[in-house]
Amino acid sequence: MNYEELLASRSDGKLNKTQLPIGEYYRMQVDGKYRGVVDIRQELNDSIVFSEALKTECAQNRTLANRYQLHFTPAGEGGNITQLEVETGVFLSLEQLLTDTPAAIAEKEFFVNLLQNLVEVTSYLHEKGIRHICYSPKTVFVRKGDRAAMLLSHGSFYLGMNDLEAFYGSDVSYVAPEVLSRGTIDNRCDVYSLGKLMETLLVRMGMPLEYKKIVKKATSEKPEDRYATPEELLKAVQRNRNTYKSVLMFAAAVAIALVCVGLFFDSMPESTQVEFVKPVPRQATDDLIDDGFSPEELGVTNADSIQDEDYEARRNYQAKAEEIFRKKYEKEADRILSKIYNKDYMSSSEKKFLSESQSTIDELMKTQQKLGEEADLTPERSQLIATEIIDRITEKKKREMGGGSNKYGIQK
Repeated sequence: MNYEELLASRSDGKLNKTQLPIGEYYRMQVDGKYRGVVDIRQELNDSIVFSEALKTECAQNRTLANRYQLHFTPAGEGGNITQLEVETGVFLSLEQLLTDTPAAIAEKEFFVNLLQNLVEVTSYLHEKGIRHICYSPKTVFVRKGDRAAMLLSHGSFYLGMNDLEAFYGSDVSYVAPEVLSRGTIDNRCDVYSLGKLMETLLVRMGMPLEYKKIVKKATSEKPEDRYATPEELLKAVQRNRNTYKSVLMFAAAVAIALVCVGLFFDSMPESTQVEFVKPVPRQATDDLIDDGFSPEELGVTNADSIQDEDYEARRNYQAKAEEIFRKKYEKEADRILSKIYNKDYMSSSEKKFLSESQSTIDELMKTQQKLGEEADLTPERSQLIATEIIDRITEKKKREMGGGSNKYGIQK
């Protein structure tokens, strides 16, 4: 028995409680093991329409073969179904997950994976002529561990209920208008409800810009203005998500390139206008050489007499210093630029990305100055070499992140 089960045993013995349209779901100890059950609402059992609809769903539930569909077995007395025994596993509502672990919504790919799971099982149900109708945080379950989305009971079995607003209660806002008004029911009603669930989750994430138009279209009051199928909704999310990241990545690359060009021109020496001054006439002097005097007698040598090996040594020293600087700076620049050119960093917000880009530029400049001084290079020379290295590494990483068939596209 884990800690949660120990606490539950000291109260009413119920874990992971959530309210479904048909009744209350919870986990409780059955034959020494905790199992999920649904207690059917008593007032609903008094309705013949509901009782027949529940029997129909129980019969069809056995035939549903999808990995995101929960299965259950009816239980009761005298022909009335009073309880559903859910398949083995630990399942909790999305509402409880976000209450117990609010940070889950910010985890990488959690939102997109959840939507993919729901679209897959919804498309399968549509092939069977079933529609879920209400995707609320209470009616969507997640499996503990991998957090895969799971669905249990489906609303299309209960469209014959007299008062659908009372049936769905506090979750009625997740139900499409045409369902409540007894209009034409098709796959678009599930698109509406999925859009409402997206809106609820995205509000917690600050409603990223790339999703606003999608949610608006999915939750349109008129069915004909929505996406025709859940698959179209998912494709729109994936397409806009990749486009948004591509735009941010391109903007960041351009910004870095402009900064590098600016640094290059800043390092160039400024030209100053020099006023021409007419030289003073040279006074006549005695030419000692004409008198047979040799400068070598005073130890003076002509510039052309400097030993070739001394000049070659200085040139070799300069080349060696530049080689050392190139190796060290290329290694450091690759490390620094990897902070923003990597697939893990692509899920960050635009504000964080731009902030990190500026800090990356500052770090590149400081590293160039430090290594340039260590290699005894002039600031102008070290800047030129650094600019060349940054441009080369940036182009390489852009190709790796966005070229060809790279699955990440041009990342944010």
